[in-house]
Amino acid sequence: MKQKSIISIIVFFIILSIFCGCGSSIVRRNAQGELSDQLPKEDFTPIKKKLALLPIFNEGLNGGDDLAIVATEEIRQELSKTREFIVEEKDAAIFGTSKEIYAGGGIKLSLLAQKAKLSGINYVIFGRIINAKIRDKIDEIGFLRELKSFGESKVEIKVFDTTSNKEILSEVMDGVVTDNSYNFYFSDPKEQIEYRQELLRYVVKVALRKSIPRIIDVSSKLDWTGRVARIVGTRIYVNAGRKSGVQVGDILKIMTEGNEIFDPETGAFLGISKGEIKGTIQIVDFFGPDGAVAILHSGGNISEGDLVQLY
Repeated sequence: MKQKSIISIIVFFIILSIFCGCGSSIVRRNAQGELSDQLPKEDFTPIKKKLALLPIFNEGLNGGDDLAIVATEEIRQELSKTREFIVEEKDAAIFGTSKEIYAGGGIKLSLLAQKAKLSGINYVIFGRIINAKIRDKIDEIGFLRELKSFGESKVEIKVFDTTSNKEILSEVMDGVVTDNSYNFYFSDPKEQIEYRQELLRYVVKVALRKSIPRIIDVSSKLDWTGRVARIVGTRIYVNAGRKSGVQVGDILKIMTEGNEIFDPETGAFLGISKGEIKGTIQIVDFFGPDGAVAILHSGGNISEGDLVQLY
């Protein structure tokens, strides 16, 4: 009789462990998308925010369009190297170019912010090369001559947050480089032109690289935000998935849109308040290159276009 009781207890615990193992796991993260300390972080990737990078333009006298193209690709590569962002190329077409944004005084950004939200874009980055120049000092003595070149640049980078509908970063970075080279007195003029252009490219890159930690810093202070793309029956489709670092088991809270807040005296736009929580959903599957499927976890009255944030 005693042996039967022991066997019954063992069977009970085996069945209990099976049921517990079959339950869906819940992944806990903080507001920045970092996993809780008790979870094996090596098995997960952090949540990445989506950026639309607009082509940077060159308003300086030197370097031309080549310098603008190099600047845009440099910041794209540097941002892509981080684990913080996804740099969307096709979605940048929503806003046009940096030059158009500057010409419109930022109004175009505000008008298109809603469309960007539905595309899942968290930030729009744009900027300009204010100036870039090279100064030379040449030692003319002898058949060989020493060329000392000094490169200077000034680049402005701006970051627009589509959720709060306001500019969250505006920085002007300086780049300075020096270079010494020896050239034959009768060197090819084309080589000299190419050398100066390459130095211009490099000094602009030096300035742009200073913007990366500043972009990361300002981004880390804001919550990641996605959207409910579609609802079909009991399945809720979110516009962020594997590529963005969303995990099966993640719990996301559903938020209403916030309200625009204006200064009562000046009428100046101050920002958008946080919305109210309508409920939570749990990620159960993925679809497409970067989409996720969820089911209702708590609450209700969820609509397409609602904000989603990490719980």
